[in-house]
Amino acid sequence: MKKLLFVFVFALSGISVAQAQSFGVRGGANISNLSGDLRDESRFENKVGFHAGAILNFGIVDDFFSIQPELLYSVKGFKNSDEVYTTVLLQQRRREGKVNYNYLDLPVLAKIKAGPLYFEAGPQASYLLSVNNETKTYDGNGNLITSTRDEKSKEGITEFELGYAAGIGLASRNGISFGVRYNGSLTDFAKDAPSDYFDGDLANARHSTIMVTVGFLLPSAK
Repeated sequence: MKKLLFVFVFALSGISVAQAQSFGVRGGANISNLSGDLRDESRFENKVGFHAGAILNFGIVDDFFSIQPELLYSVKGFKNSDEVYTTVLLQQRRREGKVNYNYLDLPVLAKIKAGPLYFEAGPQASYLLSVNNETKTYDGNGNLITSTRDEKSKEGITEFELGYAAGIGLASRNGISFGVRYNGSLTDFAKDAPSDYFDGDLANARHSTIMVTVGFLLPSAK
């Protein structure tokens, strides 16, 4: 956590020559899964999560080029492939599970605007806050029977990650923006996890996330 705060302070000090143009908020959906050298990719499916946080935009060249650090709470992870089974009473059941890795993300993005269109890219630092499993069981008609959430230990999981972000979107004059962004990781987050953690399938796994995001920047302070 201290490392992430250091990166945040460093990012702000590096652009302190520019005047802070605007502050805002961002939120939206995450579509996440895993990338890297996975032994059995069929076990892991796309999962829907969310992100939310704050934006600070520093204008560098008028309304054309800016630097934008953000601090976001982001839920990543994956969905397990569904398991269908029959109980001792010959009742059909379907078990659905997913693993949530909850992060604090700090992307520092270079942003270029061309009219309403914008492009953004830059490095990202991430800190793992918590891990939990969600399991739901359905009957043969698709009705939910049980739903549980279990908090898991972060032992063996890399807490501090480095990665990158790149995206494209549309921004209106009133400060509202809509965009799509890809977050990739450069860190194998479970390389030090116990050998029985998902049967070792995650030893070379990295987070991979597509964000569908809506932002709002307050009017520029000049």
